[in-house]
Amino acid sequence: MSAATNFIHVVGYGALGREIVRQLLAAGRPVRIIQRSRPKHLPAGATFVAADILDPAAIIEATADAQAVICAIGFPYQADLWEHAWPQAMSNLLAGCAGSGARLAFADNLYLYGPQIRPLTEDMAAVDYGRKPKARAQVTRLWQAAHTAGRVQVVAVRSPDFYGPGVEQSVLGSASMMALARGKTALLMGAADFPHDVAHVSDYARAVITLLDAPQDAYGQAWHVPCAPTLTLRQHLQIAADALGMPLRLRVLPAWLAPALGLFVPIVREGIEMQFLFDRAYRVDAAKFRERFWSDVVQFDHGLAETALSFRAAAGRTSDVV
Repeated sequence: MSAATNFIHVVGYGALGREIVRQLLAAGRPVRIIQRSRPKHLPAGATFVAADILDPAAIIEATADAQAVICAIGFPYQADLWEHAWPQAMSNLLAGCAGSGARLAFADNLYLYGPQIRPLTEDMAAVDYGRKPKARAQVTRLWQAAHTAGRVQVVAVRSPDFYGPGVEQSVLGSASMMALARGKTALLMGAADFPHDVAHVSDYARAVITLLDAPQDAYGQAWHVPCAPTLTLRQHLQIAADALGMPLRLRVLPAWLAPALGLFVPIVREGIEMQFLFDRAYRVDAAKFRERFWSDVVQFDHGLAETALSFRAAAGRTSDVV
């Protein structure tokens, strides 16, 4: 057995993957990062293995000596890609973990529930709605089948939209909070005044690690990441604006504009089927997680201010380079 067996294999090094790795390293735990290309700044204490998540042989080889694997991957926000890439990625990870005997913690989202009118709970069935939600539902059925068959021990850790320093691809990211930090008008599509749960990236990462280390009885099921008390997106952005010392400048583009804008803006086109996230109250019930594990989440007065100021600092560094 190689010495690398004790490494926690983190597949994907985006905003969430970076925070997971940061927390693991801070706890003195050895980490192996797996993705196609080496990170520009590989953190001290981490090792790296190049492997394409869509290449079965590469993933099986990269996880051959793993005891624990975290899936923190993300794909470009394109339904055409999601429909084949997500099932392939999960199939490859399951094959790798089955071969090595590793347990798998899957950092998931909430798309698979589709449009709902009550708070989201883990016992809601996966739906076949839209293209991106359907792709995530398919992935869920794959890991559930693998776990039920005894091939792999899998747990899903599901988060709503998450935010935090370095998290740009978020409803509280580049188009909204980052825009405010750069002195521009924040943009939202559809609505700003429905209650909308969001999680801090550090809480999401902490929840994933918690489940990775959980007893076996926690596996074979999904767990929702706990969030701070629900606010509206307008309230989130107001806290950010206050931290920046500026008035909130916010433009809400009506949902009926989306089809026309989508002809020219791909991300808007891709978001049309996801309007159910914003055209109603979007609440996440994380009682199961809170009662079993922990509930001391990052509060918005700190998390949003920290994020807004980090975006401002990043913008300043960019200006200095230019």
